[in-house]
Amino acid sequence: MPENEIRPKVSVVIPSYKMEKYLSKCLDSVVNQTLKDIEIIVVDEGDMDESRAITDLYKEKDPRIVGLHAKHGGYGASMNAAFDIAKGEYIGIVEADDFADVNMFEDLYKIADKTGADIVKSDYNFYAHKTSQSRKVGMISKARNNKVLNIKQDSTILRMRPTIWTAIYKNEFLKENNIKFLTTKGGSYQDTSFAFKTLALAQKIAFTTKSYLYYNTDNENSSVKSKGKVYAICDEFAELTNFINEHSEIKQYANTEKLIKQYNAYIWNIIRIDENYREEFVSRFANEFKEFYKNGEITEDFYKNVNKKDFNFLINDKKRFMEKMKKKIKRHELHEKRNKKFSIRINTTRISIVLFGKQVLHLEY
Repeated sequence: MPENEIRPKVSVVIPSYKMEKYLSKCLDSVVNQTLKDIEIIVVDEGDMDESRAITDLYKEKDPRIVGLHAKHGGYGASMNAAFDIAKGEYIGIVEADDFADVNMFEDLYKIADKTGADIVKSDYNFYAHKTSQSRKVGMISKARNNKVLNIKQDSTILRMRPTIWTAIYKNEFLKENNIKFLTTKGGSYQDTSFAFKTLALAQKIAFTTKSYLYYNTDNENSSVKSKGKVYAICDEFAELTNFINEHSEIKQYANTEKLIKQYNAYIWNIIRIDENYREEFVSRFANEFKEFYKNGEITEDFYKNVNKKDFNFLINDKKRFMEKMKKKIKRHELHEKRNKKFSIRINTTRISIVLFGKQVLHLEY
């Protein structure tokens, strides 16, 4: 951008694809941010649907809004297009079916300005549109609150969920490190490699236990039916394997964390995907981890976080591993049914009791 042009403090990117049901609520939450010096980039796939009409209507009233209406080729390509034009000192993300507390970007920017952080990361809330019920997730532990860290100080940061929309990222940091989203056409999980790369390369990551983003739990797909999407997670981790090999300076901190994350993500994928693809996916899973094992990459630190017996079944006895997975899937299904009626969640930051989808108790400590 021209040297004399004043930069907005934050560019907020809103990816929107057939999200007309939620987009107005999302835009209201961003337009009304207490931090007024922002740029709002709504990016879609060029479809002439209600999402585009809503964006254009808001754009007429608010000159801070930029609408990117074009066939970019999927989520990753759309995000890259938005990031390429973003003028802000920092970039934030709000998915179109989510919404943000009006203080989010002012608070995060203040932390960024004070610490000079490459990333400022906050907690978030689960939100059900059907019931208007929300609960804090408790992703950021009290031990990390108001701390500035990097993976050399605490490599377990890399195990965090890829909640890319709970943070702001320094624009120059992303550009200097050429951090982009994968553009696999029709792919899913494209936040996985982006989240890992940013956390792995950041010299300063500032944390706050405050929660601002309301994550929509009503719009999640319960399973993956498309064969292409079944293997999308593998594309993300193949990218991360190459990334770590290209950045030898972080390999000792990042490689085992990547393998733990990959193993757990593949287990979760087995639970989610259509049962017709499970056995085939497990074969891919086993072959990849056999290679890591042969290369001596599976360390004792890996086994501290992954059941050694289950892992040995994976690489040596596919039939036994599949039996274990079938039991795990049944337990997961029972757990999901029970949670719809009653659940108690306890972690390092809070206690939450939910009864028939309604939070009846929430204590933070």
